[in-house]
Amino acid sequence: MDLAELARQREPFEQHVCQVLARYRRHIAAETELTCAAVLLPLLYKEGRWHVLFTQRTQDVEHHKGQISFPGGACEPIDEDLAATALRETDEEIGVPPHLVRVLGALDDFPTITHFVVTPFVGVVPHPLTYRLNRYEVESVVEVPLSFFTDPSGLRIEQREHEGQIFDVLFWDYGPHTIWGATARILKGFLELIA
Repeated sequence: MDLAELARQREPFEQHVCQVLARYRRHIAAETELTCAAVLLPLLYKEGRWHVLFTQRTQDVEHHKGQISFPGGACEPIDEDLAATALRETDEEIGVPPHLVRVLGALDDFPTITHFVVTPFVGVVPHPLTYRLNRYEVESVVEVPLSFFTDPSGLRIEQREHEGQIFDVLFWDYGPHTIWGATARILKGFLELIA
């Protein structure tokens, strides 16, 4: 069964993701000079298919103004572990309490060009749910069907220069929203892993 077909099935898809992440030996970054951060790659099941939840950041935040991202942020001393960081930030940004998120596992650490090392966690959030947005950080929530990302024709790659180096940058355009940068790379890694 291909990923697009699997993404229409509630329990088989969730079980598949759990099994894949349980077996996966993820890469843990050794770069100690980078700022520790964690994000949640939230999945939700609605209208008979799986969706990926993103946030659109406001123009007021310090980093990544207006961009589409996963909920998350820098580690704090109060966080028990990296998963706690991702869950705390998700609650602070969009009002999803940690006890409502079923964490399925973690993906590879992801060093960013903005000097963070991000640990992504995959989790299921309930639907329907009323989001409580932190209006300083989050402009809106964007829910994109997972099947949108399984069509290879929707992904484009451009080369960009940063600090003298050339990088391939991934882009998905979903209506007025562009998913790119670290968020797109984390998502692509997840899709490749579960395929």
